[in-house]
Amino acid sequence: MSSAAAVAFVGADELSLELAASFLRSGAGVRCFVPEADPSAAALEELGGARCASPAEAAQDTALVVVLSDADGVDELFFGADGIVNGLCTGAVVLMRSTLLPAQLEKLEQKLADEKKDVFLLDGYIFSGLSDELRQKIVVVASGKQEITERARKFFHDLDRTIYFAEGEFGISSKIRLVNDLLESIHFVASIEAMYLGVRAGIHPSIIYDIISNAAGSSRVFVEVVPKLLSEDPLLIKFLKSSKNSARHVMDMAKAVTFPLPLLAVAYQQLIHGSSAVIGDVCTSPLKVWEESFGVNIIDAANQQIYDASKLADQLVMESKTAKQIGFIGLGAMGFGMASQLLKSGFSVVAYDVYKPTMARFADLGGSTKDSPEEVSKDVEILIIMVANELQAESVLYGHAGAVPVLSAGTSVILSSTVSPGFVTRLNRRLEAECREIKLVDAPVSGGVKRAAEGTLTIMASGTDEALHCTGSVLSALSEKLYIIKGGCGAASSVKMVNQLLAGVHIASAAEAMAFGARLNLRTRRVFEIVQHARGYSWMFGNRVPHMLDNDYTPYSAVDIFVKDLGIVSSESSSFQIPLHVSSIAHQLFISASASGWGRHDDAAAVKVYEKLTGVKVEGKPLMLSKEDVLHSLPAEWPEDPMDDCVNIASRSSTKVLVVLDDDPTGTQTVHDIEVLTEWPVEALVEQFLKLPTCFFILTNSRSMTADKATLLVQNICRNLEAAAKAVPGVSYTVVLRGDSTLRGHFPEEADAAVSVLGEMDAWIICPFFLQGGRYTIDDIHYVADSDRLIPAGETEFAKDAAFGYKSSNLRQWVEEKTRGRISENQVSTISISLLRKEGPNAVCQRLCSMKKGSVCIVNAASERDMAVFAAGMIQAELKGKRFLCRTAASFVSARIGIKPKPPIFPADLGLKRALTGGLIVVGSYVPKTTKQVDELLSQCGQSLRVIEVSVEMAAMKSNEERDQEINRVVELGNAYIKSRKDTLVVTSRQLITGKTPEESLEINYKVSSALVEIVRRIDIRPRYILAKGGITSSDIATKALEARRAKVMGQALAGVPLWQLGPESRHPGVPYIVFPGNVGDNSALAKVVKNWVCPSRSSTKELLLNAENGGYAVGAFNVYNLEGIEAVVAAAEAEKSPAILQVHPSALKQGGVPLVACCIAAAEQASVPITVHYDHGSSKSDLLEALEMGFDSVMVDGSHLPLGENILYTKNISSLASSKGMLVEAELGRLSGSEDGLTVEEYEARFTDVAQAGEFIDETCIDALAVCIGNVHGKYPSSGPNLRLDLLKELRALTLKKGVSLVLHGASGLPHELVQECIDLGVRKFNVNTEVRNSYLESLKRPEKDLIQVMASAKEAMKAVVAEKIRLFGSAGKA
Repeated sequence: MSSAAAVAFVGADELSLELAASFLRSGAGVRCFVPEADPSAAALEELGGARCASPAEAAQDTALVVVLSDADGVDELFFGADGIVNGLCTGAVVLMRSTLLPAQLEKLEQKLADEKKDVFLLDGYIFSGLSDELRQKIVVVASGKQEITERARKFFHDLDRTIYFAEGEFGISSKIRLVNDLLESIHFVASIEAMYLGVRAGIHPSIIYDIISNAAGSSRVFVEVVPKLLSEDPLLIKFLKSSKNSARHVMDMAKAVTFPLPLLAVAYQQLIHGSSAVIGDVCTSPLKVWEESFGVNIIDAANQQIYDASKLADQLVMESKTAKQIGFIGLGAMGFGMASQLLKSGFSVVAYDVYKPTMARFADLGGSTKDSPEEVSKDVEILIIMVANELQAESVLYGHAGAVPVLSAGTSVILSSTVSPGFVTRLNRRLEAECREIKLVDAPVSGGVKRAAEGTLTIMASGTDEALHCTGSVLSALSEKLYIIKGGCGAASSVKMVNQLLAGVHIASAAEAMAFGARLNLRTRRVFEIVQHARGYSWMFGNRVPHMLDNDYTPYSAVDIFVKDLGIVSSESSSFQIPLHVSSIAHQLFISASASGWGRHDDAAAVKVYEKLTGVKVEGKPLMLSKEDVLHSLPAEWPEDPMDDCVNIASRSSTKVLVVLDDDPTGTQTVHDIEVLTEWPVEALVEQFLKLPTCFFILTNSRSMTADKATLLVQNICRNLEAAAKAVPGVSYTVVLRGDSTLRGHFPEEADAAVSVLGEMDAWIICPFFLQGGRYTIDDIHYVADSDRLIPAGETEFAKDAAFGYKSSNLRQWVEEKTRGRISENQVSTISISLLRKEGPNAVCQRLCSMKKGSVCIVNAASERDMAVFAAGMIQAELKGKRFLCRTAASFVSARIGIKPKPPIFPADLGLKRALTGGLIVVGSYVPKTTKQVDELLSQCGQSLRVIEVSVEMAAMKSNEERDQEINRVVELGNAYIKSRKDTLVVTSRQLITGKTPEESLEINYKVSSALVEIVRRIDIRPRYILAKGGITSSDIATKALEARRAKVMGQALAGVPLWQLGPESRHPGVPYIVFPGNVGDNSALAKVVKNWVCPSRSSTKELLLNAENGGYAVGAFNVYNLEGIEAVVAAAEAEKSPAILQVHPSALKQGGVPLVACCIAAAEQASVPITVHYDHGSSKSDLLEALEMGFDSVMVDGSHLPLGENILYTKNISSLASSKGMLVEAELGRLSGSEDGLTVEEYEARFTDVAQAGEFIDETCIDALAVCIGNVHGKYPSSGPNLRLDLLKELRALTLKKGVSLVLHGASGLPHELVQECIDLGVRKFNVNTEVRNSYLESLKRPEKDLIQVMASAKEAMKAVVAEKIRLFGSAGKA
């Protein structure tokens, strides 16, 4: 904010003082008006603010007025004789902090607009940030018209320790405050009830506080209020009064919108009751009131001798006895994890559960199982009970085949179920009465299913010293936090009871608050995000509200559990004769949910009671905007493409190279003809710089690493770049840290690493725009397109990434979030779309040059032209000496180097034809988009694909031996499938397994990725192509499995999907490598690419003849009769790398039938060269109709024996049917003499093809190929040799060339080589060969062989030799 600007504060409190101090530190002038008696006035003056005599004086000539007021005096404050309105200047913004209800605020806004049309009112909710992220910061949530909230943003832009949120229409801020106030009020009363219940149960209040503060029952109110309660802090009265007033305002709002708030209603009554202690007109401490209600003096309890429950636990573990044989009863969700953890910790565990499949699972892990509690309990040292309730505990201990009668003397029993303290006490007495020294440990647990399996539970334990020493090693193995509670059996359950009271109330209050927010028409997801930073937050709010927002009630802890647990609280409160109003109402809420059929749903389903009762929907679907509407609302694009001139100027003015450090291979999504290095020694970088390229990529794959490793890697690369650049005179470079367009990756760690080597930059450029992936940045909000909608990135699945998750969609806030406040959002500059589209590259250059050194700049963009305008402006700034470090998505790179897009690449574009192997598709990415794409791939291509699922559990979580077995299995199947020409999908199991920390999640990712690498490395069959899905997967496969040190980006297989050509040093040089990002494309994108790259279907005869026409050669069509003949033709064609046609004559079909045709088709499909199957001399209509359905690629319609008119009709009829199936049709005009397969045409019947008739024939029948008679014959030529009419052939060639019809010559057997060549020169593109091949077969049979196999082999080789000779003669060798 400008130092000349002034800010006024009318009314003040502690927050106002903090905010005023921030303004003063920024250089702004501060004025204030507060009543005389208010101590805030003196405090403001001490800070340097000017005190004013009236609101009007304070507001005079100020740009921003912050008003603190309640509803009673607001009219006088604004519109009185010395009211604010009388001092406001034109364009001033008034930020209203008040307890006014939204309707009252709207009236104020309208009245202010009537009296002062050129001032602006904003609704404000201001609070101190309490989250780790925003601790010690002032959070300003402003709502109103967009132009006003953006105007107000400028006032807060340069303030330290201040965060500003703009939240939509006027009144929203106050509504969010009401939701938070509801939570605070309920949490206050719940904290009081919990503490007094715990003290009545005999637990020291400090012990309760220490444990609960770090447990699931914690809340910010509990952490803040309880110390005040235990120390009789006078601020407790202030807190109580504030909570009561806030609750009253919320109740008023609930009444206005007709919404039930049972929890708050009861809490409000308790707050009134607590405030009833008065002396005169002054409220006094509520402790006396609560002492009378709860029957205990909590201060006396707090003054009793304290102990450290955690240290007692540490001492216990050190001194505990070793136990070996453990019995475990109850393998439910928690129990199974606990028992499994004991196995991992080396204990011998025998278990029982009523559900047999669970026992089988436990046995698979190496545990022992028995058929009853009685059998489990024999000869164990420790017996653990982890059942659902007291009734089940009673049954397994004392019921039929119960445990107690068979327990050995001295056995220790750990009861970990959540039961009432009274039940534990009674059970202890019963066990003592057994007189067998059976020891009971009361050890309830907390933490959930996942932590149970990890051995990181919180456990509270109580019992005799001996019992605890006997069980300490087991309790330690199960827990991360262990507390020893003094007071004997029942004491630990009392602490658990207190925790469950708070946890249950907090879930219930979260349900009430979020439902209330929905009734107020708030964006519930945004309410959740803001309350996370405020005082109304609790651990349960943070954990359970996401379930409500996602409408996902998969049970982690069921509603019925809190029906039971709060029932325990109710029962114990009845025993103690103390009223617990809020927890009783919460209990009723859970009972209502259970009665409605949601008992087994997640406990967050308590919100459904409110939804069903009131009709609201809490589900917080991500805010989705119409992409079309948003893009159309933007200004028109800059009219000219500035990049051509800029790139030319830059290339003439400097030798600056763009060096892109790509954190996974998908960054090449928008470029082509660019080199990628996977290694970066100085020598390789020098070699690259000497080429003076505009750009090259270095594949770092750092996204798969921990932050520390990524930092070291980037530093190493930058040092090598510096050394290489110094070795090449005149070269300079700009570093781009290419990262994920959905904001995942090591930021700011990698940027910090680069700067630590390269020195401070003038600015960091943040630009995640990526058109092909549907990523847009508009008004600093980064969006992800989903079909025709735009979703803020922070509300997508990408923001929930286990390693790189984030909350902010606003990139300025994202920078602050990722830098953990080191760079505040107010310090982040932006290049707006308005500037790009209205002012152009020069304005971009000016903005970049005007920034302070070390700035961070967000680039908004919604089109490639926006990107080009920014890139042009950046080039201008670089030419002026500015240095930038860029953190961008792929679109920036292509814009910066002025590269033009080109269409997707298909196999044919690379000259790829048929292959002998299948393609290999490897999927490792776990983003939900990938899973959807895999599902769609299987739906569309499942019949043709072979699918191998890699078990992630086996690859990442099991022993090395089991891991190797899984890898071997996949490799064996992969080799077999690929060799059999089947496209093969190797996909990791889709259940996402994450670690407890981002680092552990990355470690799991590494193990999975390394397993995929090992699989691909050991698949030794060369695939037709390789597609790797996911950034980490594709990088590791390229560098580690395929051993590529460099590659060239050829282009894209689909928009945003790079296609590489791996270097010659790689294991499969020349094999296309498709790098498919995990987050690109719609659900069908993967299927589309795979279908584009399927093994090419066998070529059509039409395609073979067209290629022959273009190449000036002919294709041989060889008649076949059996398997040996088929194999001979294919083997010869493959040996000569030639196309060929397998030809079946009607007489052969009569003998071989459908199996002969099937063999031909199978051979054609398996061949590595183009082979087609042709039906020859179809002179019978019925035979031809059958042939059309057999799978032939082409047919010859032979009506040559018919008069011309009949021939035309006959041929035309078949031609129309065949053409509809995409089959080539050949026909004969004229008639050959001679014999073929028992059919003889006498010489007198033969006739030459008439050219005139041929023209009519072609036009009428629409045939594709014409077999002509020019003196050629079937069978043997006479001894005088062939006498071909080449002059006639020449005329026919002229005709057929004009008509687009191929010339065919039957009777090629016996034609001299020279004559064959002349025919080819005159346009013959297909020769039929039969006699010579058949004769070679018959001759081979005359040679004696030992057995049939040798006969077949000999015949095949004889025919193969003839076919190969003909192929060479026809000129088709090498043309496949």
